[in-house]
Amino acid sequence: MKKFAIALAASVLATAAVAQDAPVVADADANGTFSLVEVQAAYAAATEEAFKAADTDASGELSAEELAAAVAANAFAG
Repeated sequence: MKKFAIALAASVLATAAVAQDAPVVADADANGTFSLVEVQAAYAAATEEAFKAADTDASGELSAEELAAAVAANAFAG
């Protein structure tokens, strides 16, 4: 159990370190979602194809959850 707790703590710390390095996507129009232009301002390598794949509900914008999932999957990495 102690080894599991240590491994879990290490995993949390590693995730936090990665999250700190990730660019912040600004919701420039304050509508609560993120457009392709807003994502590209933070992730220059973000393509329309990757954006559409991340937009799982096909709304034309990314929710915070869709954005987080795409970033975690390195969908916008160059």
